[in-house]
Amino acid sequence: MWQLSALRSTGIRLAIDDFGTGHSSLSYLQRLPIDVVKIDRSFIKELGTGRKPKSLVNSMITLSHELGYRVVGEGVETADVAELLRELGCDEAQGYLFAKPMGPAEFERWLSTPKGISHRIAS
Repeated sequence: MWQLSALRSTGIRLAIDDFGTGHSSLSYLQRLPIDVVKIDRSFIKELGTGRKPKSLVNSMITLSHELGYRVVGEGVETADVAELLRELGCDEAQGYLFAKPMGPAEFERWLSTPKGISHRIAS
């Protein structure tokens, strides 16, 4: 854990990836020196399908914000899901709606375009 704290002290932002699945437990939110929680795409893709998925994502966003973390929604594929995340207060989003996976050269070209600069979804 001291290694993570040392990295963070240099200005590197740390994130919990795929939050809500596998080995990412609530205890990590309390113990690890993180800055960002990335909500797993399995929750995001279900977002528009009913009350339960929306409640879960909303709870994850609220909890993360209460603990002082920024929140990223992973796996955003539609504008409707991006809008729901924005309404729930999610800070950022990533997924095929914005760009497909790409190599370094293609990423540099994409990043130099106006749409590649930022994908923050909250005001």
